[in-house]
Amino acid sequence: MMLRPALLALALPLLAGCNAASGPAVGSAALPSGSGCAAEIRRFDAVLAADLESGNVAAKVHEQIQRELQPVRAACASGQDGGAIAGTSAIKRRHGYPG
Repeated sequence: MMLRPALLALALPLLAGCNAASGPAVGSAALPSGSGCAAEIRRFDAVLAADLESGNVAAKVHEQIQRELQPVRAACASGQDGGAIAGTSAIKRRHGYPG
Protein backbone atom coordinates (compact mmCIF):
# COMPACT_ATOMS: atom_id res chain seq x y z
CA MET A 1 0.00 0.00 0.00
CA MET A 2 2.42 2.68 -1.15
CA LEU A 3 -0.47 4.87 -2.26
CA ARG A 4 -1.36 6.13 1.24
CA PRO A 5 2.12 7.44 2.14
CA ALA A 6 2.33 9.13 -1.26
CA LEU A 7 -1.05 10.82 -0.78
CA LEU A 8 -0.07 11.87 2.72
CA ALA A 9 3.17 13.36 1.42
CA LEU A 10 1.20 15.37 -1.14
CA ALA A 11 -1.42 16.51 1.34
CA LEU A 12 0.89 17.67 4.15
CA PRO A 13 2.11 20.87 2.49
CA LEU A 14 -1.48 21.83 1.71
CA LEU A 15 -2.63 21.16 5.26
CA ALA A 16 0.28 23.06 6.76
CA GLY A 17 -1.12 26.29 5.33
CA CYS A 18 -4.36 25.84 7.27
CA ASN A 19 -2.72 26.96 10.49
CA ALA A 20 -1.02 30.04 9.09
CA ALA A 21 -2.06 33.33 10.63
CA SER A 22 -3.66 35.80 8.28
CA GLY A 23 -2.59 39.25 9.32
CA PRO A 24 -2.51 40.89 12.71
CA ALA A 25 -4.78 39.40 15.32
CA VAL A 26 -6.34 41.40 18.10
CA GLY A 27 -5.55 39.65 21.34
CA SER A 28 -7.62 40.22 24.44
CA ALA A 29 -4.72 42.19 25.95
CA ALA A 30 -4.92 44.68 23.05
CA LEU A 31 -8.65 45.27 23.38
CA PRO A 32 -9.89 48.33 25.26
CA SER A 33 -10.98 47.59 28.80
CA GLY A 34 -13.93 48.87 30.72
CA SER A 35 -17.59 48.14 31.04
CA GLY A 36 -20.76 49.52 29.59
CA CYS A 37 -21.80 50.32 26.08
CA ALA A 38 -18.92 52.71 25.27
CA ALA A 39 -16.33 50.06 26.12
CA GLU A 40 -18.27 47.41 24.17
CA ILE A 41 -18.34 49.64 21.09
CA ARG A 42 -14.61 50.50 21.48
CA ARG A 43 -13.74 46.78 21.65
CA PHE A 44 -15.78 46.04 18.52
CA ASP A 45 -14.16 49.01 16.75
CA ALA A 46 -10.70 47.63 17.63
CA VAL A 47 -11.59 44.22 16.17
CA LEU A 48 -13.06 45.84 13.06
CA ALA A 49 -9.97 48.00 12.55
CA ALA A 50 -7.69 44.97 12.82
CA ASP A 51 -9.90 43.00 10.42
CA LEU A 52 -9.88 45.86 7.93
CA GLU A 53 -6.11 46.26 8.18
CA SER A 54 -5.50 42.54 7.69
CA GLY A 55 -7.96 42.23 4.82
CA ASN A 56 -10.29 39.95 6.76
CA VAL A 57 -13.15 42.37 6.14
CA ALA A 58 -13.77 44.38 2.98
CA ALA A 59 -13.83 48.16 3.15
CA LYS A 60 -17.48 48.22 2.02
CA VAL A 61 -18.48 45.86 4.83
CA HIS A 62 -16.50 47.93 7.34
CA GLU A 63 -18.30 51.08 6.15
CA GLN A 64 -21.69 49.33 6.40
CA ILE A 65 -20.98 48.22 9.96
CA GLN A 66 -19.89 51.75 10.87
CA ARG A 67 -23.18 53.11 9.48
CA GLU A 68 -25.12 50.52 11.47
CA LEU A 69 -23.24 51.51 14.62
CA GLN A 70 -24.23 55.21 14.37
CA PRO A 71 -27.62 54.82 16.10
CA VAL A 72 -26.02 52.47 18.63
CA ARG A 73 -23.42 55.12 19.47
CA ALA A 74 -26.19 57.72 19.81
CA ALA A 75 -28.16 55.44 22.14
CA CYS A 76 -25.04 54.87 24.24
CA ALA A 77 -24.30 58.59 24.43
CA SER A 78 -27.87 59.27 25.60
CA GLY A 79 -27.55 56.78 28.45
CA GLN A 80 -29.37 53.82 26.89
CA ASP A 81 -26.66 51.37 27.91
CA GLY A 82 -28.72 48.18 27.62
CA GLY A 83 -30.15 49.06 24.23
CA ALA A 84 -26.75 50.06 22.89
CA ILE A 85 -25.14 46.81 24.06
CA ALA A 86 -28.01 44.81 22.55
CA GLY A 87 -27.68 46.76 19.30
CA THR A 88 -23.93 46.13 19.17
CA SER A 89 -24.49 42.42 19.76
CA ALA A 90 -27.09 42.26 16.99
CA ILE A 91 -24.73 43.97 14.53
CA LYS A 92 -21.90 41.63 15.49
CA ARG A 93 -24.05 38.53 14.96
CA ARG A 94 -25.42 39.85 11.67
CA HIS A 95 -21.89 40.24 10.33
CA GLY A 96 -20.53 36.96 11.70
CA TYR A 97 -18.76 38.21 14.82
CA PRO A 98 -19.37 36.53 18.16
CA GLY A 99 -22.00 38.62 19.88
